[in-house]
Amino acid sequence: MKPLMILISIALLLTSGTAMAQTAEVTEAVGGSSWTSSIMFIVFVIGTMGITYWASRRTKTASDFYTAGGGITGFQNGLAISGDYMSAASFLGITALVYTSGFDGLIYSIGFLVGWPVIMFIMSERLRNLGKFTFSDVVSFRFQQVPIRVFSAFGGITIVLLYLIAQMVGAGALVQTLFGMSFEAAVIIVGILIIGYVTFGGMLATTWVQIIKAVLLLSGATFIAGMSLYFYGFSLEGLFQAAADRHALGEDIFAVGGLVSDPISAISLGIALMFGTAGLPHILMRFFTVPSAKEARKSVFFATGFIGYFYVLTFIIGMGAIAFVMGNPAYFDETGRMFGGDNMPAVHLAHALGGDLFLGFISAVAFATILAVVAGLTLAGASAISNDLYANVINKNATNQQEMRVSRVATIILGIIAVLLGIAFQNQNIAFLVGLAFTIAASTTFPVLILSMYWHDMTTRGAVIGGSLGLISAVIMVVLSPNVWVQVLGNEEAIVPYSNPALFTVTIAFLGIWIFSKLDRSKRAAEDRRRFEAQYIRSQTGIGINKAAEH
Repeated sequence: MKPLMILISIALLLTSGTAMAQTAEVTEAVGGSSWTSSIMFIVFVIGTMGITYWASRRTKTASDFYTAGGGITGFQNGLAISGDYMSAASFLGITALVYTSGFDGLIYSIGFLVGWPVIMFIMSERLRNLGKFTFSDVVSFRFQQVPIRVFSAFGGITIVLLYLIAQMVGAGALVQTLFGMSFEAAVIIVGILIIGYVTFGGMLATTWVQIIKAVLLLSGATFIAGMSLYFYGFSLEGLFQAAADRHALGEDIFAVGGLVSDPISAISLGIALMFGTAGLPHILMRFFTVPSAKEARKSVFFATGFIGYFYVLTFIIGMGAIAFVMGNPAYFDETGRMFGGDNMPAVHLAHALGGDLFLGFISAVAFATILAVVAGLTLAGASAISNDLYANVINKNATNQQEMRVSRVATIILGIIAVLLGIAFQNQNIAFLVGLAFTIAASTTFPVLILSMYWHDMTTRGAVIGGSLGLISAVIMVVLSPNVWVQVLGNEEAIVPYSNPALFTVTIAFLGIWIFSKLDRSKRAAEDRRRFEAQYIRSQTGIGINKAAEH
C-alpha cells in the first residue's frame, strides 16, 4: 500500500517535471515560468496522499470504509458536504457560463442551491435514522431486498458515471492548462490518483480531502471575487459595467432567457436541479457518516450556508473574468480559442489578478475540488456494487473483508471507466453535464426515496417499475436531446427538442410508482404496507437503528 502511494507520487512528479521542462505554449501564455504554480500543485497532491495513508491505517471495517465509522461531527460533515457539492461544475462551469452568457449563468447556481431545503427539512433526519451505508438501505427498509437493491444500485451507478464525466473533463482541462500536457494524459493521471484515494482511504480520507478542499475553495473564491472588486473600488456596479462594456452582448448580459428560452425548458431545468440534489448518491451517503439525526440536520444547515455564500461568489468571479480575461491575448491562442478550453475563465482570472503564485493556488484548489468530488462519486458507485449488489444480493453471507475487496475492485473499474468517459466528452461544458446527471437523479433516486419514506401505500413492485421507468425515460430522452444527439453524436437534428427533460421524466417516475403500487394486490404488497408504521417510528426516533439497518 505505502509503496504504491510513493510510486504514484513519483509518477506525478516525473510527469509534471517533464511537462515543465518542455515549456509548453499554455504555460508560456499565462505567465512564463510555471515552476511556482506547479510546485504548489504537486505539494497539495502529495499532502492529500498523506491523508490517504493516514486514513488507510484507520480503515479496518466496512463501516470505516463506507461511513468513516459514523464519527464525523455535524460541522465537519457540513464542510465535507459543501466540499462534495461545490464541484468543478460550480467553480469552473458556472463561472464559464456567466462568462459566456452573463446573468443567465446564475440559473444553475440557484437550482443547485434550492434543493437543500428539501434535504434539510424532509429528508436528512429520516435518512440518518433509517440508513446504514447507502440510500438503498433506506428504500429497502420495508421492501423486498433483491429487486429494490438491484434497481437502486443500477440507478445510483448511472448517476455516478454521468456526474463523473463532468468532473473528469474539468480535471483534465485544469491539469492540461497548468502543465501543458495532453488532455488524455491529464485525465489518466487524475484517474490514477482517485483510484489510490478511494481504494486505500475510503470515506475517512475522502471526508478530510473534502473538508480541506472546501476551506481552500471558499478562501480562494473570496480572494478572487474581492480582488475583482478591488480594482473597481469594491463597487459591484463598476465591475458589472466594465463587464458589459467588454462583452459582445453588452448590457444584454444582464437579460434573462438566453440559456433557457421557453417555459418547459426552464421548469425542467429547475426540477432537475432541485430534486436531483436530493437524489445524488454521494451526497446522500454523507448523512450516514454522522452519529445522530441531530448532527445530520446540523450538517445540512452548515452546508447550505457555505454553498449559498460560494454561489454568490461565482457570479462575481464570472463577471470579473469578463472584465479581466475576455479579449486579453495572453489567455487565447492565435485562433481565438481560450487556453485549456472554455471552462477555464476562473483559472485565467486568478492569474490575471494574482500572477503565477495565485494561479498555482487556485489550480491546486480547483484540482482539490475535482479530486474530492470524484472520490465521493467513486466511493458511492463502489459501495452500490459491493454493498447493494454483492453483499445483499449475490453473496448475503459475505464477510467484511470480502465486501471491502469487491469495493476496491469496483473502484478500479469505475476509475478506468471515468477516464474513458472524460476523454470522450472533452469538449462539453461541465456545468451542463452535471445538469444531465441531476435529471437522472431527479427521475430515479428521488421519487423512490421520498415516497418510500412518506407514502404508506408504496410497494416493491411500484418502486421498481416506477423508478425504472424514470431511469429509462431519463436516459433515453437525455441521449436524444440536442446536447447529446447533435453535439456529441453529430446528428443534424435532435429527436427530443428539450435539453433538460426532467419535467417529463420525473412525472413518469412518480406516476409509475403511484399506478403500479395502487394496482399491486399481492401478499408482498400487503407486507410492504404493513411495515410502513414500523419504518415511520424508526425514522422519527432512531430506535434500533443499527439492528434495523442490518436487515
